[in-house]
Amino acid sequence: MDNQYIECYNRFYQYLPLRTSMNKYMHRGRFIAGCAFSLLIASSIPMRDAMADDVGALRDRIEQLERELAETRSKLAESEAQQQAAAEKPAPPKKSPFTVGGALGVNWVYGDYRSNVTRRPTRRGDKIGDVDLEILRFHADLEHGNIIGRAEYRFYDTYAMMHTAWLGYRSEDYGTFKVGIVRVPFGPGPWGISTSWLFDQHFYVGLSDDMDFGIRWTKSFDNLTVDAAYYLADEGHWDGSSRDSARYNYDPVRWGVCADADGTTDFGCYRNGFEEQHQFNLRFLYATENFGTVGMSFQYGLLDGTNVKDSGADHFAVSAHVEKTLGDFSLHSQVTYYEYDITDDTPWGTGDLIPMGAYDFAWPVASAGWIPALSLRYNGADVSGLAWLDGVTPFVEWSALMKTRSGLNHSPMWVAGAVWDWSDNLYVYTELGVAKGNFFVGNEGDDYGNLYGVNHVGANGNDRWHKRYNINVRYYFDLYK
Repeated sequence: MDNQYIECYNRFYQYLPLRTSMNKYMHRGRFIAGCAFSLLIASSIPMRDAMADDVGALRDRIEQLERELAETRSKLAESEAQQQAAAEKPAPPKKSPFTVGGALGVNWVYGDYRSNVTRRPTRRGDKIGDVDLEILRFHADLEHGNIIGRAEYRFYDTYAMMHTAWLGYRSEDYGTFKVGIVRVPFGPGPWGISTSWLFDQHFYVGLSDDMDFGIRWTKSFDNLTVDAAYYLADEGHWDGSSRDSARYNYDPVRWGVCADADGTTDFGCYRNGFEEQHQFNLRFLYATENFGTVGMSFQYGLLDGTNVKDSGADHFAVSAHVEKTLGDFSLHSQVTYYEYDITDDTPWGTGDLIPMGAYDFAWPVASAGWIPALSLRYNGADVSGLAWLDGVTPFVEWSALMKTRSGLNHSPMWVAGAVWDWSDNLYVYTELGVAKGNFFVGNEGDDYGNLYGVNHVGANGNDRWHKRYNINVRYYFDLYK
């Protein structure tokens, strides 16, 4: 383009000095017009090329935008389809605040038993022992926001009772309140130190797994857990043939037995005995890093007498307890002193014994004593190679009721065994209990014709060692949740 421009410029000024005719001027005009046209054509070539480049770039951009638009429409359609599917899918049902379930238990026993023992005959001493339907129970639980509750009713062979029935409120700021038939906070845990089906000796004087009617409060303060409770009365007598003992756990009860000074019993006597009222409980559990969970429990209450003087009659208990993990083992320990302060002028002839009942039967226990107890468990059993078993916990336990009143024999007991579990539904307790003073372990030599002639935590006049092999199979089931 630059050369064409210079050439036209030179020719134009070459003709300027010539003063010729009009034809020359016309010729010069045509020449100038031609040069101008040539310049115009030459200058349009790069503009055309630039426009072509712009059009190509624009076309590429449009194609890119069209692809992005198509991709966006695809994603939008997929999202709308998912939202529609979610809208059409039925919402999961709301969780019911109620759950209903139960348990069925079967028990096999073989030991030092005789079938001719008056008042408590049994076939447990036969060659193959005895198998019974141990328990059928039903429970209902409530959990709706902060509102909680539980009710449990139990059926045994010839009697039945309400085990638990309470309504509660749970709050992070104020703790947990329970009102009704609720477990008494005494000892290191719900079942004291024990993991065995036979429990330890605390249970047989009403100081573990005890249910009473009242109000209980529980609150944790960092490592400290505090329980405080007031019980208006015990859980009551339910369905059974005894006067006052169709209940789950041991309490002072009314019965129909009298005895003379020598202990000779009269089972046709009038109704007499004591019952608990206005009981107060306080428990502290403190979790430490080096010593495990250390605790103290306190209990005090009044006793209401029936056909027996009850002026100043009361009871109290104090207990220290520790639960400590030692590698794969755990050690549970407790020592307790308790006392039922009653008159010596009783229909059964002494204040050293007080009638206590459970499981539809009553018999006197020692009015005062010390109870040391230990339970050692092994929690590290490896059952990964056994597809049919989820866990097993071997244990050995010892406890004793050391009576402080003269003329009463002490009542020691050993229990060794294991708890086997499958899928949180089936539990099997296999145990050997050896005791000298617990009528759940043997009855050889027992004489219910005399207060001092029975193997029990009372006078324990039948002061000999008895054994009991026990297998308890219990299946837990859900009915509604």
